[in-house]
Amino acid sequence: MSVADALRMMNAGLDYLNGPGAGELDAAACGSVLRSLAAVQAKFTAAHALVLARFDAADAHDCDGYGNSAAWLMAMTDMTRQDARVEMRQMRLLRDHPEMAAALAAKDISKSWAMAIAEWTKKLPAELRAETIKILVQAAAAGASRDDLRIIAAVAEQKWRSSRPDADDDGFDDRYVQVGTTFQGAGVIRGNLTPECAAAVQAVLEALGKKAGLEDVRTEGQRFHDALLQGCELLIGAKMVPDRAGADTHVAVHIPFPELRQRPGAPEAEEVWLRGTAGETGYLLGKDAEAAACDARTTPVVTGHADMRVVDKIIALALAAASITLDGADPAGDDDDDDDDASLDNDSSHRSWGTGGGGPRAASRARLRARERFTPDAMQALRYAIARLAIDFVSGPAGLAGWLRTTLLAPPYNTPSLPLDIGYSDSIPASIRRAVLLRDRGCAWPRCGRPAAWCDVHHLQHKKDGGKTAVSECVLLCQFHHDICIHRRRWRLVLHPDGTTTAYGPDGQVLHSHSPPTARAG
Repeated sequence: MSVADALRMMNAGLDYLNGPGAGELDAAACGSVLRSLAAVQAKFTAAHALVLARFDAADAHDCDGYGNSAAWLMAMTDMTRQDARVEMRQMRLLRDHPEMAAALAAKDISKSWAMAIAEWTKKLPAELRAETIKILVQAAAAGASRDDLRIIAAVAEQKWRSSRPDADDDGFDDRYVQVGTTFQGAGVIRGNLTPECAAAVQAVLEALGKKAGLEDVRTEGQRFHDALLQGCELLIGAKMVPDRAGADTHVAVHIPFPELRQRPGAPEAEEVWLRGTAGETGYLLGKDAEAAACDARTTPVVTGHADMRVVDKIIALALAAASITLDGADPAGDDDDDDDDASLDNDSSHRSWGTGGGGPRAASRARLRARERFTPDAMQALRYAIARLAIDFVSGPAGLAGWLRTTLLAPPYNTPSLPLDIGYSDSIPASIRRAVLLRDRGCAWPRCGRPAAWCDVHHLQHKKDGGKTAVSECVLLCQFHHDICIHRRRWRLVLHPDGTTTAYGPDGQVLHSHSPPTARAG
């Protein structure tokens, strides 16, 4: 039997249990099935850890452009970051303690008990921990209860502590604070504070979280939340936060381009801009935005999205003007013309576009030849080329978006536009950095997902190779994908006008942040 055969059998068994057959079981039989599934889960945990350990030891994740196995699991098996880290911890645990892996594979212990044993023994030194785990696994296989195992682990830890009376283990190494972002920019704080830190935090919250009077109907939790915010603002305002020099909060005001065009006076302003152009050579809304922006430095940013349907309409108009349709229809007649082929061969415009002159039949054949050129890849390339021109048309200091913003909005939202393309530059200006950050929000590498705090703005083409400093030529990349994949492993990243990216590996690998191009009608 091969590994593929084993996987097919396992899938077939699970498909049966997920199908109507399992629904025919009576309630009494379900208990036996659940016990068997628990044993299967233990065996699966051991097998998964074994395969993952070999995968990690061989650095097989490098072949797909990922710097570690956890990142590979997130991208290729659709795991969350937290679950990927759990799988890696379980793999290392079973790799370092083969007795536990063997007990799981032999279904002598459950996955739940194995993880509990790991938790009970995590503070023991490596050698003592290995011996204790071996004893606990043997005890579990012999029929010891969960409470018995906990007592054995506690005795082992107590004996270890008693052997080192001068040790000062106050839990200091377990300290941590994590701030996670949730829905609409809200946050969750988790942590394990030392006694000193807990006392300091408690003192600040109690000092700033007192009731403001009889009209203050906030709960204690709400008052402590507001006290935390006030304490942070006091630190920033008092210039006591390093590397900020007391700078106020920076707020980027997002102005949707479609809404800007609907403001009173927009049609007239557009007309003026168009005439002038023809002659040329994490978001906050409502009260939250008002409160945050009151004393902040404000940067207006006109935002929009690349609606490729509009680009398709532009292509359709151009093709219609050339009498070309992509659905096989031919508006031209089929009259014979003896000179069609000669006319077609003698006119370079016919060979280029496949249209015009030479008689109806030659024009029909030329249009058919033109349709054949519009493969899905060719259409996608054309769409992106037109999208880039459209973006150049509306963006930048002389673009329509900047004209409408400075014409229609009041201060501080009508300040002069900053250039988003400055050609060659030794550094990336703050305006371009902010624009790239707002566009990418995180690492732009396909399916990477690392947050913006882990990334920096980089040129798609290195400066020494002539790379331009422009929003369209810069992306947000994490350290691994920029320094390792692009500069050391010679991957190439392409940024498309709609914000999606494609990564090309040195051995022909292709990673998309989007679906590949498909055939579409003009």
